[in-house]
Amino acid sequence: MALWGGRFSEAADTRFKQYNDSLRFDYRLAVQDIVGSIGWSKALVTVGVLTQEEQTALEIALNTLKYEVEADPEQILTSDAEDIHSWVEGKLIERVGDLGKKLHTGRSRNDQVATDLKLWCKAQGEVLLASVHGLQAKLVETARQFETTVLPGYTHLQRAQPVTFSHWALAYFEMLDRDYSRLQDALKRLNTSPLGSGALAGTAYPIDREKLALDLGFERATRNSLDSVSDRDHVVELMSIASLSMVHISRFAEDLIFYASGEAGFVELSDKVTSGSSLMPQKKNPDALELIRGKTGRVVGSLTGMLLTLKALPLAYNKDMQEDKEGLFDALDTWHDSLDMAQLVLEGLKVNEPVTKKAAMGGYSNATELADYLVAKGIPFREAHHIVGEAVVYAIKQSKPLEDLAVSEFQQFSDVISDDVYPILSLESTLEKRQALGGVSPAQISYAINQAETYLKNRS
Repeated sequence: MALWGGRFSEAADTRFKQYNDSLRFDYRLAVQDIVGSIGWSKALVTVGVLTQEEQTALEIALNTLKYEVEADPEQILTSDAEDIHSWVEGKLIERVGDLGKKLHTGRSRNDQVATDLKLWCKAQGEVLLASVHGLQAKLVETARQFETTVLPGYTHLQRAQPVTFSHWALAYFEMLDRDYSRLQDALKRLNTSPLGSGALAGTAYPIDREKLALDLGFERATRNSLDSVSDRDHVVELMSIASLSMVHISRFAEDLIFYASGEAGFVELSDKVTSGSSLMPQKKNPDALELIRGKTGRVVGSLTGMLLTLKALPLAYNKDMQEDKEGLFDALDTWHDSLDMAQLVLEGLKVNEPVTKKAAMGGYSNATELADYLVAKGIPFREAHHIVGEAVVYAIKQSKPLEDLAVSEFQQFSDVISDDVYPILSLESTLEKRQALGGVSPAQISYAINQAETYLKNRS
């Protein structure tokens, strides 16, 4: 039976019921609805609605239901209840009779669902923090494994300057660290309890909402009942964080897709995260990475949908808000799965070091070193830049790398160039010179890995 049936003289059309009911997705809030109900039952004792004996009977029945739900959440889906709140109340009445009908005193489904969703977000947020941390740890492990492996760095997808594979891995470590920090901040902001806000104007019973909030594990109670039942900022914020983090790991995926291509040949992906072709037996397709890249649009789409749902809603609760859950659940599930898949990709990754080194030496990636060499000889940088550009054009025509040009050839462009240029143009020198914080010198790479390892150890 619907919780609101008394006002109506005929049953809802079955088509409306199917369109309106939310149990098929909000069943995931069952545990949170039960926890919130136990907290509310204790609060009702303090205002004389329930005796202690009645509360104890309700709590025992609710905890029993909680254990059953945790063991088999999908049992709920066999019910024709309108939503998870109706299902929990119906099950409670089955077990304790009319006593179960007293529990909803002073409470609305509006503050109930707002509380349930925040409790779920708090729990899921901790799971996601662990997944972000796990991928960060795997990136640091990868950086340590390939600490000295040279890799060509790119701008505009053109070879630019040599870096190292560890430097590449640590770049994504930094992106994920910002995601981790954003998620922590969002969890702090949502850590307020709406319970006791009623439908929109607050409960008519003198509930100590601050104590109730603490009992439920929140930092404090919300301060405005209208805002409490209308607020979905935490939904938008979590979906926004998920979207940006998916963009980060989508870029990670795209890099590795390119690195694993036949044209680059820098890495080989594990058989565990690749598939073959039904027609071409030689193929090894980077499906896990392509799915990460593809699912990013799905998460961003959920965020966009939620923003558009909220953009013109008047206060307070509106049924439109029921649209928050499916997108949120899917976005956070997808983010979690993608973080874990990215970690799995790194577990079996092989790097073809001779190929990456050869590529790093190609493409005239030491041209900047030649310009710096000329600056050290007293030539202004802008002029040095022009000289090196001309030298590169000449080297391309000769099909030679810069370091293979003779001094006489260099001196066509500047007579200050002598034999001391060759050590400057070496790959080792190119890396070694990047000694500033955040650079790619061996000392800086080692320092960065050590710092990241210590940071993760202290965090956990």
